[in-house]
Amino acid sequence: MVLDMAASSDPGLEIDPARASALLAAGEAQLVDVREQREWDAGRIPGARHVPLGTLAERASELDPALPVIVQCRVGGRSAIAAQALRAAGIEAWSLAGGLLRWVDEGLPIEPEDGFVASH
Repeated sequence: MVLDMAASSDPGLEIDPARASALLAAGEAQLVDVREQREWDAGRIPGARHVPLGTLAERASELDPALPVIVQCRVGGRSAIAAQALRAAGIEAWSLAGGLLRWVDEGLPIEPEDGFVASH
């Protein structure tokens, strides 16, 4: 599968954290974290799959084609690029609006217990 990682961002690709959390809790979506390893290690959303943005094209086949993909990063820029590329490849995908920062600001959980949102 070829993903156009230079695809432009589209605000229509965003999903808010509350809606994303509900879909994930119901098993109606899968979550992909496209941040770098050190960001992932600092803190992440429970249940996320770690696929750094630079490896997404080669690892897209690991995603369940039957479930929509919610992509997240720190603030939403990288995840918007990833979601656009996934959509261009025919995969239903959304970017988490505001990224992990907004997720945490809205009181949603991250792991580990002492996890935090790392800088870029």
